[in-house]
Amino acid sequence: MNRLTKYLATLPFADAGTTELPLRRILRLSLFQISIGMAMVLLYGTLNRVMVVELGVSAWFVSLMVALPLVFAPLRALIGHRSDYHHSAFGWRRVPYIALGSMLQYGGFAIMPYSILILSDETNNLIFVGQFFAGVSFLMVGAGLHTVQTAGLALATDLATPEKRPRVVALLYSMLLLGMVGSALLFGHLLEDFSHKKLVEVVHAAALATIIMNLIAAWKQESIDLKRAVAKIPRPPFRETWNEFLRGGYASRLLIVVGLGTAGFSMQEILLEPYGAQVLGLTVAQTTSLTAILAGGTFIAFALSGYVLSRGGNAYQLASVGALVGVFAFLLVILAATVESALVFRGGTALIGFGTGLLAVGTLTAAMELAERGHVGLALGAWGAVQATAQGVAIALGGALRDLVSGMAANGAFGPEWTSPSLGYRVVYSIEILLLLAALVVLIPLLLRRQREAASSAPSQFGLDQMP
Repeated sequence: MNRLTKYLATLPFADAGTTELPLRRILRLSLFQISIGMAMVLLYGTLNRVMVVELGVSAWFVSLMVALPLVFAPLRALIGHRSDYHHSAFGWRRVPYIALGSMLQYGGFAIMPYSILILSDETNNLIFVGQFFAGVSFLMVGAGLHTVQTAGLALATDLATPEKRPRVVALLYSMLLLGMVGSALLFGHLLEDFSHKKLVEVVHAAALATIIMNLIAAWKQESIDLKRAVAKIPRPPFRETWNEFLRGGYASRLLIVVGLGTAGFSMQEILLEPYGAQVLGLTVAQTTSLTAILAGGTFIAFALSGYVLSRGGNAYQLASVGALVGVFAFLLVILAATVESALVFRGGTALIGFGTGLLAVGTLTAAMELAERGHVGLALGAWGAVQATAQGVAIALGGALRDLVSGMAANGAFGPEWTSPSLGYRVVYSIEILLLLAALVVLIPLLLRRQREAASSAPSQFGLDQMP
């Protein structure tokens, strides 16, 4: 035990633990994030590829299935609100929602592989049965995913002390990334020699792992409160609580910034690599390296943000700089096609990652402050709902707009001088610039208000280790 304690003390987030909430308990709680990461890899990575390549399912249907979980993203605020006031026999608020979400995930994964296999046979007269149950399974997993994550993050916020709360949430988001990376490697290895039997086994194993990990994560985390169980605590209507949460203008403006900023940085998510290949003639290896360049810019932004905010920096100012950097980044990406420079393109890609990191740190810091003022579940749910919805919609629109404009240009709709394959990409990147400029406009009043408040109060501290 002493050896384990010494090892845990060397971990990057060792200072997140307290006497009341030790690091080992936080790490156990973080298992629900690993299960979420595993589900995201299956939905958006492994099954996406398997359905299109190995099983020959129509790409339009696969895109529809992958988009279905986003239907529940806007409901995260409602889920958080209901968990804030939930009344149960043991006085629990968050655990019942974690259990409900886990069962939805399990049920969705249980029927998913069979419905997908039905889709692979286009001659089957009952293919509509596979389509129906595939849609149901993706909806169930999406509903479970959003429910578990919203309630789990709210539970972590409840358990942590105010000064440790950002570090705990940061650790949980780090475990989400770990779960995604580990699951991607594991699923890739298990399905390397693909067969229908292996697909069923892998997805069913993921369903079982979801239940086990979420059960271990929630075990004895939320104390039994018999006084709360017998108390008649009224739950105010969601609209009333939502209006109270938005009162003052901080929350509504922040959520608008999160939506505009996330959309502004996300429309390019599936376009950068095709842009490098089609417009600049980069090889597969060269376009693949763009992911590392983007991530490198993001990590540099995290480091700089930690330095600035730990010395009393303004979170809204940081978010503003991030949006401004994004504007210059997309201008460089557009310019790269004009000057035919891969170097300029890579520089723009790095700045996209850098701006994304700055905007994420700034808006997250402000969201955590809103959560600390009350309505923890509602605040975290609203932030997650806006971010997930904006990202999903932006990615879909980015691809659709690029295809539409490029197709029209190829058919001569804009004249003989506007037939370049880069036109569709340029239009999307220009829209992203406009979205980031709009985010800047919304941020200005928040920035000015925070500067006035800072003149009469000590600045809050927020370091790199607090960033999810």
